[in-house]
Amino acid sequence: MKLTIVRSELARVLTNVGRVVESKNTIPILGNVKLSAVPGQLRITGTDLDIVAADVAPADVAEEGDICVDAKLLTDIAKKAGGDISISLESDRLIVKSGRSVFKLATLAAADFPTFGAESYSASFDVDLAALFAPVTFAIGNDANRPFLHGVFFHVIDGEAVAVATNGHRLARHKGAELPEFDGVIVPQKTVGMLPKGEANVSVSENLIRIISGEFSLTSKLIDGVFPDYRRVIPTDNELIASAEKDDLLKASDRVATVSSERGNAVKLSIAPGAIALTVQSYDRGEAADEVQAEYSGKPVDVGFNSIYFRDALQVFPAGLVNLAIKDAASPAVVTSPVYPAIDITLMPMRV
Repeated sequence: MKLTIVRSELARVLTNVGRVVESKNTIPILGNVKLSAVPGQLRITGTDLDIVAADVAPADVAEEGDICVDAKLLTDIAKKAGGDISISLESDRLIVKSGRSVFKLATLAAADFPTFGAESYSASFDVDLAALFAPVTFAIGNDANRPFLHGVFFHVIDGEAVAVATNGHRLARHKGAELPEFDGVIVPQKTVGMLPKGEANVSVSENLIRIISGEFSLTSKLIDGVFPDYRRVIPTDNELIASAEKDDLLKASDRVATVSSERGNAVKLSIAPGAIALTVQSYDRGEAADEVQAEYSGKPVDVGFNSIYFRDALQVFPAGLVNLAIKDAASPAVVTSPVYPAIDITLMPMRV
């Protein structure tokens, strides 16, 4: 292996791929990236055994070859180098030069680098998966006893892409573009955080999802399990509808939450014609109250929510009106917006 590459290009590719590499590994090669030099380009691959990420940078390749090297070391060198970088393999050392700087790095055999092998995908299509998933990721669960909630459920209903996430106390759903039918899959949270922005080619199978954006590719194992029938949780008969400006409601909620002393503190919404009053009480810090103007014509009703969950839900929506659909104080509520009707968020109530 012998090549020269622009420093910024090497740093870019290492950054893209390096996000999959864990900082602590019991298997040494998982802390490495695989370098593959072929005519005109350098391909870099990283994996954590559940995700494989690969990207390509143009390079002046004098000798082809494959080798594995510590991901963090090479990334730090690329970021700090003062100019173009030359890379060559001499015996079992990777020689990295830039200007007067010379590094001799330990290597591992490329043959030992793990891969998923060939996979037959049942469906393939173009979609901006990052944009579809973004509004629901805040609701991903982390309950160790329910690993099937540790990601985004991606499926198609009536020809329309749908992304759903829930932790059992809040549920977010986002509808998107038309897509061909395929069996629903659960995409792990780490994979969701690595999705490239913009439209990409997406392929799915029973076990894997692959995303290709330009030269960057991301292949991930899926979460094995059955996602709950979330549509049974979303209420359809909440007839009490209160409307308020999202920014007003968010700011008021944030102000009253100042006295919250723990994550579980609830914010109480007292909804009446013309206004929504917000109250937070903390045994050790006191209480706070605020009020926002609202459109509401139903009977007065009080309902409580986890203050963090309530603010997280509001932050998803664009500026403008949000609608809060309520049945009673003991039933789930649904937050929507006429400005962006593709998103709906269901919140379980808290006793206040």
